[in-house]
Amino acid sequence: MNTPVRTRRVVVGVDGSPASHEALRWAVRHARLIGATVDAVGAYDLPGAAGWSAPAVDAEFDASEARQALTDEIGKVLAGVDDVPLKEHLVRGNPATALIKASDGAEVLVVGSRGRGGFASLLLGSVSQQCATHASCPVVIVRPEVSGA
Repeated sequence: MNTPVRTRRVVVGVDGSPASHEALRWAVRHARLIGATVDAVGAYDLPGAAGWSAPAVDAEFDASEARQALTDEIGKVLAGVDDVPLKEHLVRGNPATALIKASDGAEVLVVGSRGRGGFASLLLGSVSQQCATHASCPVVIVRPEVSGA
């Protein structure tokens, strides 16, 4: 009886922030070391999806814009890197929920320490905190590169 070979996966959250860029680089380096595929997960939501105060939007347009932004960011951050298999996943909804779900069966979940949220004084963002608490695999939280001037 043949048992299916399980592909090792490294899941990384991508949101356009400097910490996300570092997390993506870290995830690729780690995947290279362990022979894994990188699942790059981006999440978006429609304005007013959680409430009813926003004007009507074109969901298809927003999805294609979000997909293009994810592809562009990965291309920019990983320019010249093509030795690690990478799959892009775009999910509509809460980023923490999307990443926690994607962590199922992964070797590791990699997130940036802070995303694009509005509280710059926080050391740990709400998404990374939720992932550290609820992911079903080990979580690595990566800080953005700090330049010492």
